[in-house]
Amino acid sequence: MKTIDTQDSQISGKSYTLKDWQGGYESLNQECDYWIDDIEGEIPPELTGTLFRNGPGLLDINGQRLHHPFDGDGMISRITFTNSRAHFRNRFVKTEGYLAEQKAGKILYRGVFGTQKPGGWLANIFDFKIKHIANTNIIYWGGKLLALWEAAEPYLLNPHTLETLGNEYFNDVLSKKEAFSAHPRIDPNGTLVNFAIKPGPSTTISIFELNIKGEITSKQNHSVSGFCFIHDFVITENYCIFFQNPVSFNPLAFALGISSAAQCIKVQKNQPTKIIIIPRTGKTQTEQVKVLETQAGFIFHHVNAFEMENEIIIDSICYESLTDVEPNSDYRETDFESNSPGQIWRFNLNLSENKVQNQLIDNRACEFPTIHPNNVGKAYRYVYAAAAHHATVNAPLQAIFKLDFKSGKKQLWSAAPRGFVGEPIFVPKVNSQQEDDGWLIAVVYDAENHRSDVVILDAVNLEKGAIAKLHLKHHIPYGLHGSFTPEIFI
Repeated sequence: MKTIDTQDSQISGKSYTLKDWQGGYESLNQECDYWIDDIEGEIPPELTGTLFRNGPGLLDINGQRLHHPFDGDGMISRITFTNSRAHFRNRFVKTEGYLAEQKAGKILYRGVFGTQKPGGWLANIFDFKIKHIANTNIIYWGGKLLALWEAAEPYLLNPHTLETLGNEYFNDVLSKKEAFSAHPRIDPNGTLVNFAIKPGPSTTISIFELNIKGEITSKQNHSVSGFCFIHDFVITENYCIFFQNPVSFNPLAFALGISSAAQCIKVQKNQPTKIIIIPRTGKTQTEQVKVLETQAGFIFHHVNAFEMENEIIIDSICYESLTDVEPNSDYRETDFESNSPGQIWRFNLNLSENKVQNQLIDNRACEFPTIHPNNVGKAYRYVYAAAAHHATVNAPLQAIFKLDFKSGKKQLWSAAPRGFVGEPIFVPKVNSQQEDDGWLIAVVYDAENHRSDVVILDAVNLEKGAIAKLHLKHHIPYGLHGSFTPEIFI
């Protein structure tokens, strides 16, 4: 088996060019529907089901470029695997804002991450209406296909046609405009757990639990002091755990039309991160919410968490600080070397002594971690993530990284120098007996041909190369999150 050092030595210096990376940030305007016929290798015959992906499909409105990709309208990509073949379909989520801007042919809404309406501050002052873009995640749960964005309710889609059907309120348990996060966690016991944040001087964290029918069976609300910018969380058998990043929020510039809401968030580098431990419904209701403190930098995504005697172990992707989104900046001109990388850290929470210990697990820049779904909230051995090609340099995500917590062994499959990797999804083999017995599926942007590939890897051994590369007829703009279901929709 090749070592990571061997792979690194094959590309000296930078593993990418900025121009190549920028190509993945072009809009995809067309909606497609076709069988994928251009394939290298073979799709495993036992790989059956549907991969859903979500992300900003439009980075401009009729030529008016968005200030940040996270402000882009959500576009769903669906790759269906059946009988060693694959079918592709994509459609935009037809949100109210998407339809209005497509009809007008111009930007009509302010974006959370920096997009302003044309016309300067006078056109934006005291305009607090934010477009629901449904662009962050897509899940199939309880017979419903849901496009998720953390600041509002889900959009319900037809899984066969990807047609937008309207908003989903779970039999009116959710109210209109109530948030339902884009980062649910699925407990192996068949429960989907999700949360919502209602920020302010005092923040409300809502926690939902849904059964396999897609019904909300419990909802609990908790008040937390201070402003919360929380994008993800973790669960264990008995707890939901949130990391409250040390940030402040001054909305004055947003109210005056000078900057976006996200640009008003500033990291307080000398302040601790608060870890909020909330007992799950029906588990340990005699316990109170517990808050511990640690110096943890800034966290978007967690890997997993599990309980061990009187401790909770949490693995997360941690940054030294949050990169500012300046009003006059261009995200396509990112200087990766000057930004802090996301790295895997482990946090040991001692619930008896109320202490936290931190440990850097690996210094490779990485994001979008994934694990075997049967190990969510439980002890586990393997983590996979999109990663930088070189081990010690911050750079775009060009590789898939595997880490064995037990042995410390690492593997890398790289698409460098001209490939750029999105979130990998772990798909376990039916009746698999070992934790890494499955496939990793990722969408990879191929800058040389300005198209995207759907790449299938053997999760046991990444370094034997791709099992199959499915060449699409076009590119997919860099996406965010997705999910896999064994169901087939064509």
